[in-house]
Amino acid sequence: MLNKIIQFSVKNKLVIGVFTLLWIIYGVFEVTRLPIDAVPDITNNQVQIITTAPSLGAEDVERLITFPIEQAISNIPQLKESRSISRFGLSLVTIVFADDTDVYWARQQVAERLQKVEIAENASIPEMAPATTGLGEIYQYVLKPQPGYETKYSLEDLRTIQDWTIRRQLLGTPGIADVATFGGKLKQYEIAVNPSRLKAQNLTIKEVFTALSSNNENTGGAYIEKGPTVLYIRSVGLTRNIKDIQNIIVKNTQAGTPILIKDIAEVKMSSAIRYGALTTDDIGESVGGIVMMLKGENANNVIVNVKKRVAEIEKILPKGLKIEPFLDRTKMVDNAIGTVQKNLIEGALIVVLVLVLFLGNLRAGFIVASVIPLAMLFAIIMMNTFGVSGNLMSLGALDFGLIVDGAVIIVEAILHHIHSAKKYKGVDTISQEEMDKEVTGSAGRMMNAAVFGQIIILIVYLPILSLEGIEGKMFKPMAQTVAFAILGAFILSLTYVPMVSALFISKKVSHKPNLSDRIMAKLEGYYERGLSKALQVRKSIVIGAFVLFGIALVIFSRMGGEFIPQLEEGDFAVETRLLLGTNLSTTTETIQKISTALKNKYPEVEKVVSRIGSAEIPTDPMPIEGGDMIIVLKDKSEWTSASSFPELADKMTATVKEIAPGVTTGFQFPVQMRFNELMTGAKQDLVCKIYGEDLDKLAKYAEQLGAISQTVKGATDLYVEKVTGMPQIVIDYDWAEMAKYGIYVSDINQTVNAAF
Repeated sequence: MLNKIIQFSVKNKLVIGVFTLLWIIYGVFEVTRLPIDAVPDITNNQVQIITTAPSLGAEDVERLITFPIEQAISNIPQLKESRSISRFGLSLVTIVFADDTDVYWARQQVAERLQKVEIAENASIPEMAPATTGLGEIYQYVLKPQPGYETKYSLEDLRTIQDWTIRRQLLGTPGIADVATFGGKLKQYEIAVNPSRLKAQNLTIKEVFTALSSNNENTGGAYIEKGPTVLYIRSVGLTRNIKDIQNIIVKNTQAGTPILIKDIAEVKMSSAIRYGALTTDDIGESVGGIVMMLKGENANNVIVNVKKRVAEIEKILPKGLKIEPFLDRTKMVDNAIGTVQKNLIEGALIVVLVLVLFLGNLRAGFIVASVIPLAMLFAIIMMNTFGVSGNLMSLGALDFGLIVDGAVIIVEAILHHIHSAKKYKGVDTISQEEMDKEVTGSAGRMMNAAVFGQIIILIVYLPILSLEGIEGKMFKPMAQTVAFAILGAFILSLTYVPMVSALFISKKVSHKPNLSDRIMAKLEGYYERGLSKALQVRKSIVIGAFVLFGIALVIFSRMGGEFIPQLEEGDFAVETRLLLGTNLSTTTETIQKISTALKNKYPEVEKVVSRIGSAEIPTDPMPIEGGDMIIVLKDKSEWTSASSFPELADKMTATVKEIAPGVTTGFQFPVQMRFNELMTGAKQDLVCKIYGEDLDKLAKYAEQLGAISQTVKGATDLYVEKVTGMPQIVIDYDWAEMAKYGIYVSDINQTVNAAF
């Protein structure tokens, strides 16, 4: 079978030439479609459910929102696990499905279950987070006033522009799942009721709520016929400005005098209570956004589309504003793909040099070397077919020595037979027909050996293809890409290599040893002498080999191990925590002080942007006493304070401790941190969870475990999650006293809710 394919390839050179040309054209086309990213996406298959309830405490959120949702989704097919976070005013439930589950089917199942959940009245409708992954936050930016316009735009103005101009424009970009707003102040009308005036008019806060809700709505009245036409009826009752709100009637007195909102309250523009902020090292508080990519999209293409849309949006922004990115996936992708590109080019050059040197034939060397790009094109075609992205693991795993193995065997056999065959002794040139016969015969004889070698290589990668879970997502692309490339090289060895060898290898027969022959003769001489001496001391050689093997085992047992080496993404993401119960203003001031100090002290720092608390889409539900500092660094070649990322992180940690004692920091890379959080619910590399019913005991055991962890060599950036100790003002009702005055709990709750 294989010999017939080789014969066909040599006889029908035009057919194989056209086949190769089509191979190249289709391969180049597929290269433009290959999804490019830095690393494989190892995020598990999950759906997040977000519910906000600004007036509920953590215990009430857990009891009234989180628990009912967890009960409702507990019987969904293919569910692996679920975990939740209940904070003041926020519930986040994460549901993890099996890896082979279609994420959109999973979201449909979750949506059906959520319709049956009864949620507290003062909570929002549960919503699913965007269908994105740990690699989804591809573009993060800050909306900044340009020099000279710092005082023109308030945080309310910036937030309004972000929500109603930038976000709405970005949502139309292909491949975007959503855009989360971070920081700023959400503009709203505030009605500050004066308790004394309210009491003087004998009114309750409930009546104020009723008046406001009853005087802010539109409706319609179908239509009426007037002559040959119809007139559609529409009422416009929505309030449009402060004056409209001020003139809303609350109640009429006994004398018939209307009591208006302006009689009992002050109406003004204000902002909603904030649960997050965004700061930069130069201007302080600002407004920004996080662009989240849809799961399964091509990150490279989506980033290009986002940048084009941002350039268009900047043209319609008010004068003096600009969109400044601070975290762009392009940087990380370029770093990773640049490393792969450099290694592949260097590897290819080394392979070509060795081939030319040892084959002793320039044409033969380039014929074998040409298999490398052709096999890579085939691998890319197959990667697109099977949904494998181009990244550090997949493309970086390619070994050109393995790819050209079969071609080397065939070409070397052709050259050897032509120059050593007795029938060509005294012949200086052979004809094309004789060359075709030699290529067919030599390739046919050696093809079995080439195939056997390639099969052995493929068998080595079979165990990797059986991996599942996170390990499978990380290492399967490597095995698949290598297998695709070797399969491509095998096809080329049967078709392209025999055809091009018969066509381009020189038909002149040289009977003198060339440079390669002389080098190989010397190497063979050295080897024979060394082998002869080794055979004289067989026992010593065997004993020495076993001793070295034993030493290697001892060294190996003492080596550290990790799942994968950390990818240096180019920037730092620093999880920063203050004391439990710290307010948003104090957190913002402290993190701003740290950011400014790091920027001024370390010339490696280009900018520092801090995300404090939660975003508008709280997929990363940080409390208001915590935040993530994104430290954007210059190229490593420009560093002066440190030579490595760990060294720079250690120095920055020491600086933070000097500036703000008691602040806990954890230095990681942005994508690494996001992966950790989505897979385990925590941002640290190693997480220990303790389960139980009593929160006080859990907190006690957590502190004990933290103390033990500090004694472990190599443990840094230790953080113990606080589940108790949040400062609260608790209002306990006296039911007997309430009964005396005829007051309902709901009335008091409404008053408390309105007052704070």
